[in-house]
Amino acid sequence: MKTPGTEGRSGVGFQINALSEESIDRIHEATLEVMNKTGLRVYSDLALDIYHGGGCFVDRAAKTVFFPAEVVESCIKRAPEEVLLAARDESFDYLAGGRRVGFCNFSCGVQVVDLESGSVRDSTLQDSADVARLVDYLDQYDILDCPVIPRDVNPALFSLYNYEIMVSNTVKHCSTAPQSYRHAELMIDMAAAIIGSREELKKRPIISADVCPQSPLSLARETCETIIVYARHGIPVNVLSMALAGGTAPVTLAGTLVTHNAEVLAGICLSQLAKPGAPNFYGSSSTIMEMRRGTAAVGCPEMAMISACVTAMARRYGIPSFLAGS
Repeated sequence: MKTPGTEGRSGVGFQINALSEESIDRIHEATLEVMNKTGLRVYSDLALDIYHGGGCFVDRAAKTVFFPAEVVESCIKRAPEEVLLAARDESFDYLAGGRRVGFCNFSCGVQVVDLESGSVRDSTLQDSADVARLVDYLDQYDILDCPVIPRDVNPALFSLYNYEIMVSNTVKHCSTAPQSYRHAELMIDMAAAIIGSREELKKRPIISADVCPQSPLSLARETCETIIVYARHGIPVNVLSMALAGGTAPVTLAGTLVTHNAEVLAGICLSQLAKPGAPNFYGSSSTIMEMRRGTAAVGCPEMAMISACVTAMARRYGIPSFLAGS
């Protein structure tokens, strides 16, 4: 039984309690209002079918889903409090949840600084291999997240190339980035071949997926399809919003948190409606927009504030959190 609002409040260790319980409740209530009255755009017919079957109101012409509060609350309760990120070497298994804190590399870079020349260039498959070996070697890293987007392979197949090179260079858990329903199925087949079978993969998921809603308030087809496939196979999915305050989200902290929360909960609802009890992460790479250049300001103080608030929301829901860019 989940006890919202209590996990991690014992005062043990370093903590930042950025939101009061009253503020958490107000953000939650505002989120439910946005999801119910404004709704989210969903660009997958299969996802629209699942939302409709789960009790949501679907406007197919507008590709918009409206979420009754009871549906959202029910899906939150179904999501597990702990998620196993299994490794090929069991000694590197990582159990996410509670007050445990783990670390991974930053993911999906499209350019790198070349170590030999110092110049900035497009990322390659070899860069993925190099990062994978580094993460495998360093004890400080618990899992390997999709290192870079290799620009030297067929862009329609990069996620498959990437997973093959990742799993060939680390025994730790690999977080992937499928591009479609078919690619998600193929990636599960690859992981099942490595661990022995799909049933064994369900018991020991050596892969997971990162998916990103498209701010403001929409879910792309690729995002929906990965959520559905991985949920049905019992594979963890990290629903990670990248809302930009002042850009794709309101400029205020509270407004950004409501937008972020609605996007993540919509993805988690899809996962739970596709397969009740499917493992999920409540993810965030939300930050502010750097107004002069129109870019995402990663690692800035405002991002730390948003991340602290996001953690408080995840704790309220009893779902493991994942923060990027800190």
